[in-house]
Amino acid sequence: MGERNRMQYITATKLYDYLQCPHKVWRDAHGPQEEKIKEVNPFVQMLWDRGIAHEKEIVARLGELRDLKEAGSHEERFKKTLQAIKDGVDLIYQGILIHEDHLGIPDLLQKMPDGKYVPVDIKSGMAKEGIDNENGSGGKLKDHYALQLCFYVDLLKRLDISNTGKGVIIDARGNREEYDLDSLRGIQDRRTWWEFFDQCINNVKVLLANEDRNKPAMSGKCKLCPWYNSCKTWCKENGDLTCLFYVGRSQRDKMEQELGVSEISNAIDLDVGEILAQKKKDKNFLKGVGKSTLEKTVRRARIMSQTKKPVAHKKIEFPEVSVELFFDIEDDPTQEFVYMHGVWERKGEKERFLHFTAKEKISEAEEKAWADFWQYIRSLPKDDFAVYYYSSHEKTTYRKMQKLYPDVVSAEEVEDFFANPNVIDLYRIVSKFTDWPLGSYSLKDIAQYLGFSWRDETPSGALSIEWFNKYLETGDEKILERILLYNEDDCKATMVLKDGIEKLSKDV
Repeated sequence: MGERNRMQYITATKLYDYLQCPHKVWRDAHGPQEEKIKEVNPFVQMLWDRGIAHEKEIVARLGELRDLKEAGSHEERFKKTLQAIKDGVDLIYQGILIHEDHLGIPDLLQKMPDGKYVPVDIKSGMAKEGIDNENGSGGKLKDHYALQLCFYVDLLKRLDISNTGKGVIIDARGNREEYDLDSLRGIQDRRTWWEFFDQCINNVKVLLANEDRNKPAMSGKCKLCPWYNSCKTWCKENGDLTCLFYVGRSQRDKMEQELGVSEISNAIDLDVGEILAQKKKDKNFLKGVGKSTLEKTVRRARIMSQTKKPVAHKKIEFPEVSVELFFDIEDDPTQEFVYMHGVWERKGEKERFLHFTAKEKISEAEEKAWADFWQYIRSLPKDDFAVYYYSSHEKTTYRKMQKLYPDVVSAEEVEDFFANPNVIDLYRIVSKFTDWPLGSYSLKDIAQYLGFSWRDETPSGALSIEWFNKYLETGDEKILERILLYNEDDCKATMVLKDGIEKLSKDV
């Protein structure tokens, strides 16, 4: 069977895509293929390579197994998988399960003591989300992991293969986590994982069959998708509501279905008071879309399509100090490693870039870079400096680092630093007190709107991670220089934004 037909199979990957973006499932099958980006994003490729390397490392520890990874075509591997199960093989690697239009490739099929089989998938991420990194406790099952395991167990059942009805994840730390698929998805969602799976796979089938065609939507996770440019063009040409900052797919769909608002131009004249009165009478009307969202939607629709100028809703005053720092970190959250702390320092007319960088991926290098940063902060004139950063990421990361390296800085000093009124998250100011004729309020989008340009042709936090990992592999100092230039520009952009906000609010 050719590749063209294989692409019509329902797979675990399609379930994952559906969770990330329901429209991608339809677009992969029926979208304009000439608009799809063919080159794999280097960051995505890095994640794939890292996942493969992690899988090899885990498999090497498992001992004897039947390896079917290179055992022929999908159909040949399926036959060999069934034979391995019939033979009672304890561990089957990269076997294939096929039933009608469903095709699954679990990393492992493991025979349990009772003779039943359990699908095991090896992941380079943590088995649960929201885990306390200090003691490894807590956390909830991940949607896409649970759906993938449901898919494999469902295939085992369809093929009448004795199974446990559960699945196992081996995570980045090599820990085994059993997923009880009969359990409830969450406190608010009282469906079992099986009920959630049935709904998702039915929706995938409808999209693949072109029986329903959903719309593109813009969100923060879109930029790594091969359809990003295509969907962005469609949304702009159609004035889609998700082109407004903070209007997501579900909110867009609700407003279209229940208010008849499908475009930005339709949102300009919405009567928020009348809508809220209707919501008060009917609790299910426009559920999940509250007063704040409605007011922001109308306001931003007017700015985007009518005034086309940014606005400050109050006068914003910043501290008058002798030293201003514009601060940005570079880190690899997939490995929980912070490799650079960058600062653009402004003292009156004098400006300079400082960086504190870990040049090896070892805890000693990470700790030293962080310690050097804090030594610099402590050297500044007390109560006569201000620090500006963008988003809560730095604050959250530093709290984690303090637990990891408590000898560098106390928890109290970290909390006091961020509680200082002179240490300012500009994102909070932007999102609460300003509006821009932009679909994204990211630092890059606003700074570029204000006239700032990054020197790198493809400035990206995700690509910075890929660059750093390539630097670790090669030791090429030119790659490190690229990261430094990118980080320096991020810090400068933060300064441009701070100055832009100050100028914008002068006349308020």
